[in-house]
Amino acid sequence: MRDLKAIIRSVPDFPKKGIVFRDITTLLADPSVMSEVADAIAERYKDKCVDVVAGIEARGFIFGALVADRLSVGFAPVRKQGKLPHRTVRETYALEYGEDAIEMHVDAVKKGQRVLVVDDLLATGGTMAACCRLAEKLGGVVAGCACVIELSFLNGRGKLDGRDVFTLVKYDTE
Repeated sequence: MRDLKAIIRSVPDFPKKGIVFRDITTLLADPSVMSEVADAIAERYKDKCVDVVAGIEARGFIFGALVADRLSVGFAPVRKQGKLPHRTVRETYALEYGEDAIEMHVDAVKKGQRVLVVDDLLATGGTMAACCRLAEKLGGVVAGCACVIELSFLNGRGKLDGRDVFTLVKYDTE
């Protein structure tokens, strides 16, 4: 696999001063790199008996759908509250100031199905942990959590209760 850090654009002071935003649009612009990323995640989970890939809005949709295709399993979108058209289950999670919520359709995961949760970035872990709880509320078993990028200095893995976490690129400092 190519050096993804060399491809991912770092944008200083976005969305606010002092934050370095890791922009994956440069990765998405190259279909061969995007394919390599999806292949690497799928390869990691090909023997984990995954039944459903849950992709977190919005960039997790991109990679999640590609991985689901490679694993020949279904894809379940996980969205901000109020964005899905059918009946949903909701899970809230803490933000720095306040809370937010994500939702999944009530029929997205069936009892006993093994779910791979996919997003582009693991930062503080709140959204990923909430998605795992959603899958479990529906009777699913979390087979793993996969992200392209991990901001390891934010300790997001700590919120994932020892679950299998796979990332392709780690940033140890901002």
